[in-house]
Amino acid sequence: MSYQSISLTYIWAEFRRSRVGIAGLAILLILIAVSIIAFTSTPLERLKDWNDPSAWTFYPRSAMPAWTNLFSSSKQPEHLILERPEVSIEDSELRIVTHRYTFNYAYDEFPSDFMLNYKIKYEGSAPLLLLTITRPDEDSIELARVSLPYASNEQVYESTLFSTDRAVQDGIANNLSKYRFPISRDATVTAVFSSYEERRVMKGAYTVEVRFFLFDERDEVLASKFIVGGKVYGLLGTDDLRRDLSIGLIWGAPIALFIGISVASISVLIGMVYGIISGYKGGSTDEVMMRANDVVYALPALPLLILLAVSVGRSILLIVAYLIIFGWVGIAKVSRSIALQIKSLAYVEAAELMGQSSIKIIFRHIFPQLLPYTFASIAISVPGAIITEAGLSFLGLGDPTMPTWGQILHDANLYGAAARGLWWWIVPPGLMIALTGLAFVLIGNALDAIVNPRLKRL
Repeated sequence: MSYQSISLTYIWAEFRRSRVGIAGLAILLILIAVSIIAFTSTPLERLKDWNDPSAWTFYPRSAMPAWTNLFSSSKQPEHLILERPEVSIEDSELRIVTHRYTFNYAYDEFPSDFMLNYKIKYEGSAPLLLLTITRPDEDSIELARVSLPYASNEQVYESTLFSTDRAVQDGIANNLSKYRFPISRDATVTAVFSSYEERRVMKGAYTVEVRFFLFDERDEVLASKFIVGGKVYGLLGTDDLRRDLSIGLIWGAPIALFIGISVASISVLIGMVYGIISGYKGGSTDEVMMRANDVVYALPALPLLILLAVSVGRSILLIVAYLIIFGWVGIAKVSRSIALQIKSLAYVEAAELMGQSSIKIIFRHIFPQLLPYTFASIAISVPGAIITEAGLSFLGLGDPTMPTWGQILHDANLYGAAARGLWWWIVPPGLMIALTGLAFVLIGNALDAIVNPRLKRL
């Protein structure tokens, strides 16, 4: 079967019979679903804050994924970030705003610390803050009393109360009179989460109450969050910069698909049109165009990509442009050879005799016949673009503002993740690069077997 006799209906009918192609399509649909999840479930602010250390202050450093507890005999404490309190307001001589957090602590080790972050808008008299925790044994412990600084003008005051602060340590030590052993300042967190008789973790439901005493009706508690420090966190853990790696991995999917598909599509279309024009025109035009193609083909792509990234810029759009510059030359040679065959067919010669222009013949009679091969070429070219971008990012030459899989691997290498055994920082992005490449390789090979009559169909 020749190229010109292949229709899109025929391609789809044959593609559905290919197990390899269907497997690749299934992986691609999963990647598209992950991309949709990235846009719908993860705020764009988290993407913009990827390289802002202050945005990840309340996350743990180099924490393992939380699901690793399923395979461990001793359950490591999970890092808890409680951001949605139950709010109640009491109006009397002064306003009392209470933020209440309830969480279940069912781990075998004590938390590393805890902290309270809050944001208040007020003016004049300084609000008061009272932090208490109620344990599973219904014993209530006052953790701290804090008076905020006086404000002569309206201000938004944000602060964090750490378990290591002297006010907290003194408050815990003074309110744990039931203990039969002395409490040192560095053991106050352990004391709060342990039984009175034994120094073991007290498991069960804990309730944290933050009471804000406001002296002006215009004062307002804008937000608060309570963090219980742990050793495991989330679906994919965190890195040395405290970033949630699941966010980087999920957002890496749409970025990788954008890079791969855009580079492959534009490169293939440019190479296809270039090769068709060269093959159809022939003569000196063909000679000049092919020699120019050979010059670009002979250029060392990787060193030039590195040079362009260093000297011009490293944004995602610029990287896409760099990859397109070197991605069209191979396709041009193949499309030229196919155009040489098609231009000798009777219907092309008839169009020439009827006086149709070269542009019309190329784009109306020749190019449509190469569309099946175009689709196969795009699919096969996508993995190369993704892997090249990942390689540049791994070398530190990618877009530093984007959480691409290559950039995550670059950071892992920079902080010695492999030597330190931080496998969750290395394996997931590597697998995602491999799976994405595999999806398009399977689809491309299936399409190539259909549109190329010299290959045996899968």
